[in-house]
Amino acid sequence: MSHKRTRSRGPLPEPKRCAIYTRKSTAIGLEQEFNSLDAQREACEKYIESQGHQGWRAVPEQYDDGGFTGANLERPAFMRLMDDMDAGKIDVIVVYKVDRLSRSLLDFAQVMDRFNRAGVAFVSVTQNFSTADAMGRLTLNMLMSFAEFEREMIAERTRDKIAAARRKGKWTGGAVPMGYDVVDKHLVINDLEAVVVREIFDLYLQHRSALSVMRILNEMGRITKRHKAKNGKVRKARAWAKDSVLRVLRNPIYAGFMPYRDEIHEGEHEAIVDRNVFARAQAILDGHGVKKRRRNANPSYILRGLLKCANCGKSYTPGSTTKKSGKEYRYYRCVTRDKEGIRACVARPLPADAIEEFVIARIREAAMAGDLTVGITDELAMKFQERREELQTERKKLPAAIASLSAEGHKLVETLGTANGTAHRLLEERIEELGAQITHSETRLYQVERALNELRKTEVEASWVADALAHFDDVWDVLTVDNQARLVGAVVKRVVVDDVAGTVSAELVDLTEDV
Repeated sequence: MSHKRTRSRGPLPEPKRCAIYTRKSTAIGLEQEFNSLDAQREACEKYIESQGHQGWRAVPEQYDDGGFTGANLERPAFMRLMDDMDAGKIDVIVVYKVDRLSRSLLDFAQVMDRFNRAGVAFVSVTQNFSTADAMGRLTLNMLMSFAEFEREMIAERTRDKIAAARRKGKWTGGAVPMGYDVVDKHLVINDLEAVVVREIFDLYLQHRSALSVMRILNEMGRITKRHKAKNGKVRKARAWAKDSVLRVLRNPIYAGFMPYRDEIHEGEHEAIVDRNVFARAQAILDGHGVKKRRRNANPSYILRGLLKCANCGKSYTPGSTTKKSGKEYRYYRCVTRDKEGIRACVARPLPADAIEEFVIARIREAAMAGDLTVGITDELAMKFQERREELQTERKKLPAAIASLSAEGHKLVETLGTANGTAHRLLEERIEELGAQITHSETRLYQVERALNELRKTEVEASWVADALAHFDDVWDVLTVDNQARLVGAVVKRVVVDDVAGTVSAELVDLTEDV
């Protein structure tokens, strides 16, 4: 009697969702029926098929960056890939070559670190590099070590250079202090501003109050320094506040010193105030205990950024005090009064618990009445769908338009060498015009990709808000403080407090606006 042996099959492998990423630095040739991106994708698809026994399957979404450099990470399809990875839609990322992902070692290391944190494997099909196996992970660790070493060396060299220059008393950059200008990388006294700096020290020695100095400076019409950043952005001169007065009084640069961390060195620039005057001002400041107080790192203020003062138009900011008993008292205080005193605004601090309960009650009333939830879910879904279709239609057209413009430009460049006179000039003008159109189209493609990414995030957030409002009484008390603030911030536009009249008004948002 014979018995047939049956081979038992093991459990099926867990499915692996594989995303293919392709990139080409220029848009030239993308108009062809089978271009470089198609070739990259085909090679990756074949590799995924060869791993089918391990459950690998390619996702239908395509991540193609045609005409984008690998020198940085500002690429629309790459950013969409990262968002989908963070959303848990991808298990493996497959590329034709490592440099398709990035040509920068530091950028590559950062991306690999992000992959690791997301639990996503990375495969380069032509270079036998895969973080799905032990050898690939070893190679990755070596690359990451070199990249980290390079980062640390760059940072260390920069720190050492700045430290050495500061210890020699040299100016190494940053916001230029009031009273000085920078000429050939050296601090030079600005005579008009220096007058104000000396006034600040004289007034402080006389009144021993930064708030009094601030008030006098503003009554005299004095203003702070106008700053211009390297990117061209200008911070306008403004009225003095207590903090800006204290920054001047505490700055050793005015006494001819150059600070570096906790060290003070002899500066190569000319002092504006006498060192005895500076020392007397420091003694008074230290006597007043003008040091930063340690504050709660994670204060639970759910109305942060929403409270407005009706008297001065500025915001309320969170604050707290702790009594000897250890009990903490939370409140919101007017920014104007806090910085400029009671003469600037009479609004008193608001007990945080009372104002927060008022706003929560207002939200509860609106949620129970259906003002915030009835019909909103369907209306939001319709608006999201309409907006998504608009953006997807535009995204579909843009790569072809870029490829067409690039093809035309390539042909014109080839023709340019044989053209003369007027024809040569007209060709150059057209090539320049095409370059501008390509740049505009690439920028728009990037903007559309970003808009689609933001739309996905907004859709998830809107769904969460609508659901929380529909079950407000059930969920409010079990939400974390962060999520309570998140819900309030999504529903409340502003809360205006008129301390003089004794009134509070809460303005709620229209959830269907600006979709």
